Amino acid sequence: MHVLPAEHRRVPAERLPVRVWPADGQAAVTLGGAPRIHAGPNQRPAPIASVAKVMTAYLVLRDHPLASGQDGPLITLTDADAADTDRRADRGESIVPVAAGEQLTERQALQALLLPSANNIAAVLARWDAGSQGGFVARMNAVAQSLGMAHTRYTDPSGYDDATVSTAADQVRVVERAMRLPAFAHIVATPNATLPVAGTVRNTDTLLGHDGFVGVKTGSDDAAGGCFAFRAIRWIDGAPTAITGVVLGQPGDDQIAAGLEAADALVGRVAALA
Repeated sequence: MHVLPAEHRRVPAERLPVRVWPADGQAAVTLGGAPRIHAGPNQRPAPIASVAKVMTAYLVLRDHPLASGQDGPLITLTDADAADTDRRADRGESIVPVAAGEQLTERQALQALLLPSANNIAAVLARWDAGSQGGFVARMNAVAQSLGMAHTRYTDPSGYDDATVSTAADQVRVVERAMRLPAFAHIVATPNATLPVAGTVRNTDTLLGHDGFVGVKTGSDDAAGGCFAFRAIRWIDGAPTAITGVVLGQPGDDQIAAGLEAADALVGRVAALA
């Protein structure tokens, strides 16, 4: 597992040339911990699929911090949670199997949310954190506004709803904030985890551990295309440099692969310029 360096080299904030950006969709990056977000062309509100779960995890961890080695409180799944999971499975949503009465620690619930991208657990966490999904979504939007995410609107905690929209540049803002939380950074850098009922679940981010990638979150559906919020650490001029970014709307038959490939290529082009 990669450990994020405590300090990253700050890359000069010159405007990145058009040739670095993906040909399709939209993308944005921030370099070396600098506050400036470099946004590519075509920035417009668009569906973001499961990249929305970055905000869900960020909000949960902000409300219920996890220290190193802590698993957090237990969350007991209900009959309603099991029925909701069945409904989502029938619709072809991304879920993890659950059972009424099953208990997940906060860390396990976040692992289910962020590794296999379980929509059902997004709903569980929303209810656990805010008392209702509607209340949680209202808080997601309030936090987005506080972070300056002016082109973002959340309508659900999982991103399954196509009305949950954002821009790549807006999503970079919340990815940067989330990666400041050690528990979030640790979870998204985890290849797999074990849950009580679902058993072993695997991270959909297959770039993890390759070419300096240390997370963060994939997303894909027909409306959003291939999406990927990411961080990669590249050695530039003898120093580790964080490249944090988001790609949205990548076309391809395998949408997850399309998002991953676009991010990998983007990181390579940005690192070559820095």
